[in-house]
Amino acid sequence: MAHSASTTPPAGAEEPSIGSLVQSAMADVSTLVRSEIELAKAEIGKSAKKAGVSVALFAAAGVLLAFAGIYLFVAIAEAIAEGLPRWLSYLIVTVFLALLAGLAGLIGLRMMKKIDKPERTMESLKELPEVMHREAPGQRRRDLPTIAPGGQVTRRDPDTYLV
Repeated sequence: MAHSASTTPPAGAEEPSIGSLVQSAMADVSTLVRSEIELAKAEIGKSAKKAGVSVALFAAAGVLLAFAGIYLFVAIAEAIAEGLPRWLSYLIVTVFLALLAGLAGLIGLRMMKKIDKPERTMESLKELPEVMHREAPGQRRRDLPTIAPGGQVTRRDPDTYLV
């Protein structure tokens, strides 16, 4: 014999009202949302700890690499000192490093000059004092800046906005 779900309530039991069903569903949804939030907090906490440890390990690697670089240049200076006075070999390495630093600085400066300014943001910020000026409600109509789909900042028609 196959099992079938009975649609009739058991004898003596009343059907729950719609209000109690809605209340029960709301309680279940609330519990589900709280549980999901707690799960997200736990997962994010674990991820944040792993990210923190990873960043610390990368920082340690960078410091150790910097120390290794110092010893590399000392070794290069000592190798040069085989044929020249020691002070001159260290001076040669120091001048070489200063030239590399200057070259990196010049390249960085040129790249910095090529960075685009946020023109649209600057334009809308210039108009901010006018927009923020308070007047009595309904007294003045004024243009407000909008951003068109192409990214161009324009003003709205004064008839479309009433303060």
